[in-house]
Order: sequence, then C-alpha cells, then structure tokens
Amino acid sequence: MTTRKTATGKIQVKTWESLPFDTSAGPSLNELHVTEDFVGDITGEGAARMLQTLRADGSASFVALERVVAKLDGRHGSFVLQDEGTLTGNRVKGTWFVVAGSGTGELAGLRGEGGFDAELGQHADYTLAYWFE
Repeated sequence: MTTRKTATGKIQVKTWESLPFDTSAGPSLNELHVTEDFVGDITGEGAARMLQTLRADGSASFVALERVVAKLDGRHGSFVLQDEGTLTGNRVKGTWFVVAGSGTGELAGLRGEGGFDAELGQHADYTLAYWFE
C-alpha cells in the first residue's frame, strides 16, 4: 500500500498579469500569467498560466497549469499542478491534481490532489494529499 500524506501551507502571489484574448461577445476570455511563493509543507515557487472566463458581475471560472519548483517531504524537484476553480465575490477557490509523470528530481513519481481557498488579496490556504508511485 502506498503511504499517503497531506501537505498544507500558504501561497502568496508575487506577480499577476491578465491578457484579454477574446472580448467580442459575452464574458471576456483572458490568459493570466501568475508567479507564486509556496510556504509550509511545500516550500518553493510556482509559475502558472491560466485561462479565465470573466463575467460582467466580476465572477470568473478558470483552468490552469502550474509548474512548482519546490521541496516537499525533504525531497527537491518540480511537478506540475492542473487546476480548475472559481472566483465569486472576494473568494477564489480551486481544486488541483499533480499531473502524472510530471515530477522531476527527488519528486519523480509524485501524485496527489487537493486545492486552495483565499480571499482576494490574501494568502491562499492550500492542501495536497500526496503519495509517490
């Protein structure tokens, strides 16, 4: 049986850039470029590209891929998270999973799933239930 553990901590957004790519009708479609710092059980940096549907009321839905270069459970390497989430009012929530085969270095074989939750402008709380194949 594979041992599963749970990582928790906070994410701080370092940079955020929104680039509209289709505003012709209905909700605006945007590409977001984001860099983040992870602290807690995952310590490192992430770089994400998100596709976002931004509605007139300010709410949004998004999907993303993020490469995280970090230390987890005493191991150094990188991995890719695939995210999906929503922005409603001042609250952003998302779920994610580690893309199979994306772990490098000592994080090779990493798998997992979890998510994040934050009030806009605040650090996000994250969880990642993870294991190694």
